[in-house]
Amino acid sequence: KLLLSDTRGPTSRMSRLALLLLLAGAHAVAGFKGMANWKVPTVGDYMRRMEAEKKFGSKKLVVITGTSSGLGRKTARALLRTGKYHVVGAVRDLEKMETIAEIDEFDPASFTPMHLELNSFESVRAFCDQLYDFKGAKHVDRLICNAAVYQPSLPYAKWSVDGHEQQMQINYLSHFLMISKLMPDLAKAPDPRVILVGSVTGNDNTVGGGGVYPIADLKELEGLKAGARNPVSMFDGYNFIGAKAYKDSKLCLMMLSNTLHDKYHKQTGIAFSSIYPGCIAESPLFREKRPWFRKYFPIFMKYITGGFVGEEEAGMRLFQVAHDPRCSKSGVYWSWNGGPREGRGEAALEQDGQILGGGGAGGGWDSIYENDQSDKVLNPETAQTLFKYSSVITGAEWPPANQPKSPCPTLKLVGAMTSMANRREELKRMQPAPGMVGGGLAVGKSAVTVADTIVLGTASRVVKLAQNRLLGELPVTALTGSLQADAPSAPKPQRKGLLRRLRLRRAAP
Repeated sequence: KLLLSDTRGPTSRMSRLALLLLLAGAHAVAGFKGMANWKVPTVGDYMRRMEAEKKFGSKKLVVITGTSSGLGRKTARALLRTGKYHVVGAVRDLEKMETIAEIDEFDPASFTPMHLELNSFESVRAFCDQLYDFKGAKHVDRLICNAAVYQPSLPYAKWSVDGHEQQMQINYLSHFLMISKLMPDLAKAPDPRVILVGSVTGNDNTVGGGGVYPIADLKELEGLKAGARNPVSMFDGYNFIGAKAYKDSKLCLMMLSNTLHDKYHKQTGIAFSSIYPGCIAESPLFREKRPWFRKYFPIFMKYITGGFVGEEEAGMRLFQVAHDPRCSKSGVYWSWNGGPREGRGEAALEQDGQILGGGGAGGGWDSIYENDQSDKVLNPETAQTLFKYSSVITGAEWPPANQPKSPCPTLKLVGAMTSMANRREELKRMQPAPGMVGGGLAVGKSAVTVADTIVLGTASRVVKLAQNRLLGELPVTALTGSLQADAPSAPKPQRKGLLRRLRLRRAAP
């Protein structure tokens, strides 16, 4: 009433009416999106929803791998402090996790540790099954693939339970499988996000990724195509280097994020992104490095390169990508301003390593930006090959990558009728004739059912009558070909419709 009431004349009234129609249209679009997952509710559905609401309230459900230490631990704490999230901490050591949760004062009502051994595909499947049982009707809102191992000093490869090089399975392959298992549920959440923790070492257009040997490079993925099982340790098929295996795993994660965005973002509404939170030089990730390295590497990164980031700040950065509405954008490689481009030397000492630039500490919440990715990360052919063979190795199953379709029942009915009509016409086109070489298609008349014949026969007659009435007769050039020098055969006489035959009878003397 307020929109339509007006004292300034019909023009203003018409503009308000247009605004009202626009708002109604917007609500209709939102309604159609909701219809996509709608089904007739049952008593069981109602009870499950009530149970989930009692357990989680209005909190979003977040799954983080590797919450017992380092980046995952700080991210979980930041999420829990808001009171808006229930965090499932996927960890290998439950006793350690319970101790950490007590030390950090995690709210037991908002934090649930679950066992996950990324060294085993079977453990990944068991974890996903346990998660589905635990959450009930509640959908997963965030999946943060954080856990990783780094084994740069090993002269030989360590093997997972499934026979793959450990760094590649723990960092990449097991997360690949987990995403495939949880993606159907994530797609039902209102603002779902999948966040993969990448690394500057997997992005060779930077000094950290392209200036320090070995360089991340999957080459032609010959090792992956061969199964990447013992004794094949590297995805590129060449000999093992521990540091390169780690860098390759991060390259794979960043490529996976882009592939999932391209294939499934529009279809599912999930925002797929990767991040580089900065070099966490004091992280337990470096626990397998020599003591002198663990002592002096943080000093070097903090005061010389400016790339140092503490665990607390890195955790806040990963938390931001999970929480900030600006980070609901898909297909992005998130980074933060801070180090190594400017402010080194005396400025670094004066600011205790808080240098502005790319990747280091400082800058705060608003220093986030969409970072550039290297040609290797963006290579679509390599990415598709990686996705294909990773699916084979892990046994991951993915839905067909389709464009989103309207859930409108009328359009679905029209689509079904059109599909049947197309199938009938295709069968006609596949009858033996000169020039037909497509006989390898196993299609026959038996594909048309009795129902098809009855429904489509009636529909075809109605359509043809409408065509003849509204469109008129075809021109001669349409039957003979206006650009053909010679007609290869006499045109087939056009079958006259019912109305045309009636007109001809009336016109006869």
